[in-house]
Amino acid sequence: MVRRIVTGAHYGLLDWLVQRITAVVMTIYVLLMGLILIVSAPHDYVAWKELFANQWIRIFSLLFFVSLCWHAWIGLRNILMDYVHETGIRLTIQVLVILSLLVYVVWAIEIIWS
Repeated sequence: MVRRIVTGAHYGLLDWLVQRITAVVMTIYVLLMGLILIVSAPHDYVAWKELFANQWIRIFSLLFFVSLCWHAWIGLRNILMDYVHETGIRLTIQVLVILSLLVYVVWAIEIIWS
């Protein structure tokens, strides 16, 4: 009988594709924000507030942060799978990483829409 250890191993083409898509989203965001900062650099709080008053910048910023966290999760999960061989320790670290990334996304939402 084969003993199967459940560790969430289901990666492959989908994870590869998600990392590429999130990398493209983050690259486009960085280039767009760089262009905005070159064209009309905000110099004070009011100017930054006006910049992020635009709904499309808020949405794209949120998309950036979600992409960043998803990209980070795939990378960290793969590192943990490769280097932490004890299942209990690995799953504990993975849960802590997931919770941390969720807190970061909620925090980003609070910052962007406040």
